[in-house]
Amino acid sequence: MNYRGRFAPSPTGPLHFGSLVAALGSYLDAKHHHGTWLVRMEDLDAPRCVPGAADGILHTLEAFGLEWDGEVMYQSRRSEAYEAALQQLQDSGAAYPCGCTRREIADSALHGPDGPVYPGTCRNSLPAGREGRAWRVRTDLHPSPFSLPPSPVGYTDALQGPQSQHLERDIGDFVVKRADGLFAYQLAVVVDDAAQGVTHVVRGADLLDSTPRQLWLQGLLGLETPAYVHLPVAINAAGEKLSKQTLAPAIKSDEAIATLVAALEFLRQQPPAELRCGTVAEVLDWAVANWQPERLKGCRQRPAG
Repeated sequence: MNYRGRFAPSPTGPLHFGSLVAALGSYLDAKHHHGTWLVRMEDLDAPRCVPGAADGILHTLEAFGLEWDGEVMYQSRRSEAYEAALQQLQDSGAAYPCGCTRREIADSALHGPDGPVYPGTCRNSLPAGREGRAWRVRTDLHPSPFSLPPSPVGYTDALQGPQSQHLERDIGDFVVKRADGLFAYQLAVVVDDAAQGVTHVVRGADLLDSTPRQLWLQGLLGLETPAYVHLPVAINAAGEKLSKQTLAPAIKSDEAIATLVAALEFLRQQPPAELRCGTVAEVLDWAVANWQPERLKGCRQRPAG
């Protein structure tokens, strides 16, 4: 198989240890299988993006020896591709306009793993006097005319094992184009993975619950489904995922070797002590040759150290 993996950060700030773990894991899996490793900037949500952050992320990847193949893809330049996918969903009857506000949805008595579950208010038609604000995808297509997975949507993650989710009950009809005109992550990531020919998605376990929605969209759009590997998420002493919101510090390029070794230890790769005295290239060469992701089976989160 022509393995094609990817790292897809959001440029909302500099890379921290948790994002390095995701980058390193996806890089090692691709290179261990003699594959291609791509980088995609998920800069679709412009208000959240920090000026200069995308370039900063690329410079950091280079300093850590994580060299990508081909050109970097930027979601902010791909609106036409997302619009075409939405049109396909509309034409098939799988997508519909929704006039509900966030407050109305939040007041719903239905709650799932991602918060309030959309109750299907506008599924069959917009209420009188309402205009469509967002576009949603139906999750009630059973039996499906699209050869989709049965409900609940299930798949087997290489590390986390069998996963399943009843989309209609646990998530509800989800947004693919927001009321502010921005395309939703779930649609963009599916369209982009297909456009880049991604065969393997290696990312953090915090995205496990998003994967069934992506499988659903892949089925609706007639796209291939990649293999999925969800790595443990790095957490701080308070048990919070490392992120900009939890004030995770940026990794330092002048500490690349020590930080790479720490990331390998986080990934349970047992790097030899002498690597700390080596070069970045030597650390990565050892890591690619000795990559054993199965050591992480069943592990969803780990302290950052």
